[in-house]
Amino acid sequence: CLENSVLLRKAVSFLFTVQSHRPHFIAVHCQEVGGKNYEASMSHVDCFVKELLSSDAMKEYNRVRVYLDENYKSQEHFTALGSCYFLHESLKNIQQFDFKAKKFKKVVGKEIYSDTLESTPMLEKEKFPQDYFPECKWSRKGFIRTRWALADCAFDLVNIHLFHDASNILAWEKSPSVYSGTRQKALGFVLDRITDQRFEKVPYFVFGDFNFRLDTRQVVESLCSTATMQTVRLGDTNEVDKLIFRESENDRKVVLQLEKKLFNYINQDVFRENNGTLFLQFDSELSCFKERLHELEISFPPSYPYSEDSSQGKQYMNTRCPAWCDRVLMSATAKDLVLKVIDHHPVVDPRFILGSRLLFFPCCLLDYLEYLPC
Repeated sequence: CLENSVLLRKAVSFLFTVQSHRPHFIAVHCQEVGGKNYEASMSHVDCFVKELLSSDAMKEYNRVRVYLDENYKSQEHFTALGSCYFLHESLKNIQQFDFKAKKFKKVVGKEIYSDTLESTPMLEKEKFPQDYFPECKWSRKGFIRTRWALADCAFDLVNIHLFHDASNILAWEKSPSVYSGTRQKALGFVLDRITDQRFEKVPYFVFGDFNFRLDTRQVVESLCSTATMQTVRLGDTNEVDKLIFRESENDRKVVLQLEKKLFNYINQDVFRENNGTLFLQFDSELSCFKERLHELEISFPPSYPYSEDSSQGKQYMNTRCPAWCDRVLMSATAKDLVLKVIDHHPVVDPRFILGSRLLFFPCCLLDYLEYLPC
């Protein structure tokens, strides 16, 4: 299955990171398992996981838990989320929580679950209520929670996938956008569920695809402050089809063209300059959760939507406004753990912890939790 170029690149990237950092605990949270054409591609996912587990780089990881939501025939439950955990043989005293028995159990061996996760007691999985979905149309959005204990320090790892912006035009019409409100409602739902009274409260890390976007209206106003706007409407419905922003002078050159699935700005480099610091002021979706969710400093350019063409890996696609969609967020108690690691274990490269919003963020933290009092 690794003849598939996309899967091959993902496998090489994953294994290279494992070999470079040698973490004791690897937590990988995936969204859209099987891709957009999941009915035809889901079989490749199982093959991909088996290929990883059989690789030389993973031989020292003798305990594995893989949870893949592949049951696309159950629309009311299907989230296409995948949560994968790899434990190094040197890691001792690691337990996982059984949500049905309400107790921790020792982690032994390698187990892969890929059918009906609803009956698996070692996790909690929920798809958002149907009325949360735009126009009440089902899509693959929800969360998976697992709970772990390492040397008596318990913590939750939550895989999440929130709603995307379906239309750039609609996102531009209002500040904040209607999509921002939908994501806020869904994230609040997740936080309420993982902090309710059913189980003891523990530090939690929530990482995955939040689909957080920059405030499109404000970004456009900033980028096109001196430009003139042309509105192109559909003849039959009078609906806005395109917004074209032109320079007032310079032969009225087009600065930005905005369509439902087009965000074509004249100079992509502006989003990469100084690690995109200029645009952090428009990254505001997390602000209403400032008492419940925390984040380390963002010190890298927007991570979405990079080109899917490997020869243009540093270029953004002209489909959406660049943004920091994939994030690692945490409770205040979880952030305290991260800061303890940075303060007390200089062997952990802070650049790796602070600079990453990729799948491997928790590795260094969990690698050293066993040495910290909780």
